[in-house]
Amino acid sequence: MQPSSHPQPLPDETVARRTFLRRTGLGSIALASMAGTAQGIQTHHHPRIKRVIHLCMAGGPSHLETFDNKPELAKHNGKPMPESFTKGQPIAQLQGKALKVLGPQHTFERYGKSGLAMSNVFKHISGHADEMCIINSMHTEQINHDPAHTFFNTGTAISGRPSMGSWVLYGLGAESRDLPGFIVLTSVGGGQSQPISSRQWHSGFLPSRFQGVQMHATGNPVHYVGNPAGVGRAQQKEVVDAVSRINAIRNKALQDPEIATRIAGYEMAFRMQASVPELTDMSGEPKHIVDLYGCRPGDGSFASNCLLARRLAERGVRFIQLYHRGWDHHGGVKGGVVKTASLVDQGTSALLKDLKQRGMLDDTLIIWGGEFGRTPMAQGSGRDHHIKGYSMWMAGGGVRGGTTYGATDDFGYNAVDRKVHVRDFHATMLHLLGIDHSRFTYKFQGLDFRLTGVEEAQVIRDLFT
Repeated sequence: MQPSSHPQPLPDETVARRTFLRRTGLGSIALASMAGTAQGIQTHHHPRIKRVIHLCMAGGPSHLETFDNKPELAKHNGKPMPESFTKGQPIAQLQGKALKVLGPQHTFERYGKSGLAMSNVFKHISGHADEMCIINSMHTEQINHDPAHTFFNTGTAISGRPSMGSWVLYGLGAESRDLPGFIVLTSVGGGQSQPISSRQWHSGFLPSRFQGVQMHATGNPVHYVGNPAGVGRAQQKEVVDAVSRINAIRNKALQDPEIATRIAGYEMAFRMQASVPELTDMSGEPKHIVDLYGCRPGDGSFASNCLLARRLAERGVRFIQLYHRGWDHHGGVKGGVVKTASLVDQGTSALLKDLKQRGMLDDTLIIWGGEFGRTPMAQGSGRDHHIKGYSMWMAGGGVRGGTTYGATDDFGYNAVDRKVHVRDFHATMLHLLGIDHSRFTYKFQGLDFRLTGVEEAQVIRDLFT
């Protein structure tokens, strides 16, 4: 997979996509995938999964109150933080201040047959302990929210690079013809809510057809998709066809891939006028399923978004991101974690159970976590940003459930055992999708770019069954 940065598609959409794939080195992907199915897609090795659902806990959940049990930290509560940990280390808002240890604010218990340890704030997620692999040795490079989100999404702090969802869609194509292959939903509540920029799901230098599409949890799911007042579907189709013909004439002269993208975009928007209302009409969902999620469909909550994520996955959406903004607890971390966890706990659990009972968890990767963790040192009654060690978890196809991978030191400060960098995480995700990260490149401005960058990245095979 070594595509060129200058594909030259033809005006006809099907031929354009075929020509684009042939000229960019992805010609082995069959015509069936161009029409919106997954049949015929060839990858570097046998994929374990078909899709990814990323539950992004925006703001930086404290690993010390969620998934990383630190009894030794509790013994040092209120004492000065040993300087050996912090001297010369990046600290966001505590730099230059007296650093005191803040012990864990919640009790950890063991759950499931595996005895997986996690905080008791997760009344519902804990029921899936035997399906979860908790990574307690994550580390990253950016200590402020927006750069850290950018780093996790794109593998670099440089804005304008393709997001991981765009990379996945570019490499594997979409299964659905009537919905975008990469969709983003957001919710908010429980703590300080840092803004999320649409740059986090942009396609960067990849063709713009691969960027994520934000769907809104309330009101019109997608802006400007509906017909103007008094315009019927047949009339709208005439407009779309006319615009496509004009664009095709222009494209014949310029051979510009972005014109082909525009043509495809108009036609996708027209199809979405039928597919989006059907997607978001949850009147057919059985009461026991709605009760499972504990939401009122369409209420803008994380739980409602989880239900919608399942429906998106059923309809072939390749990459789904659910951002919940509310994990930035610089103060009141004890109560804040309880509040924010209560807003995401049942929905997350329901999504896992719902996918499993439909036989879809086996080919879906669930990712849960934030852009970084929180300091073992107190910031009043809260915790500051922390990048040296934090927790995430995975579940689903190919993941070794009921396990903990890696560890931080006794204070939860540094990842010390089987460290997992963000780029390692990307390489592992791509491997589950059947893609060798080191061979998955895109030529731009004379350079071969990849999601995992030029630095060394490792597939963490011990996470797999």
